[in-house]
Parts: sequence; C-alpha cells; structure tokens
Amino acid sequence: MRALTASFLPQLKSSYMALLGRSDPAPVALEHRIEAIRQRMLKELGEYGEKKFPAVTRRVRYAPDIQGLWYARSDVMAILANTHGETVAREKIADISGQFKGLLPKSLSGKASFRFR
Repeated sequence: MRALTASFLPQLKSSYMALLGRSDPAPVALEHRIEAIRQRMLKELGEYGEKKFPAVTRRVRYAPDIQGLWYARSDVMAILANTHGETVAREKIADISGQFKGLLPKSLSGKASFRFR
C-alpha cells in the first residue's frame, strides 16, 4: 500500500497542477531550457568575460540548477555593464531574464527590477 501511495502522489499532484494550468515542464524540456539559458549567458560574457572574469564564467558554466543561473545574473550584469555600458547590459539581462519564465518559484521571479517581459 505504501509503495502504491508513493508512486501515486506525484501523478496526482501533476494532474491537479495541469487542471490549474500550471504543469511542471518535462525533465528533458527543462534541461534543454536550462542549457539554453546557460549558453546565452556564456555567449554574452564572450571571450573577454572568460579571460577577465573566469570565476563568473565558471559559476555560469557549472551552475547546478536554474536557481544558480538566476543568481549568477547579477555578476553577468556587472560584467556586461563594464564592457558595453549599463543600458545595453540591462537590455541583455532583461532578455535573459525572460527565458526564466515558468522555471522559478514566484519568490524569485517577482522582483521589480528583473520582472519578465
């Protein structure tokens, strides 16, 4: 009975969330989206960022989850602002932040300065 309940509860939760219109992304799709965000951040850092700020590049490259990438945005923003100016950096970070939509808890995505577009 216990094994049946343990395997049934996640399915029940998933079905309930789907009825509410909030289903979790499939694991493969989630990994694909996380990797796309990671690659976008690394692309924006470029060779300059990799050479001058290797710790930030490593932080982005090896972030263990979506929250790790979310928190790395501030470091990426600082490097981009230093390289391209604050206006360009804000635009790039806003585009990157938009890619996080639907992947983060509301407590992380609700900050006024980085709201999704």
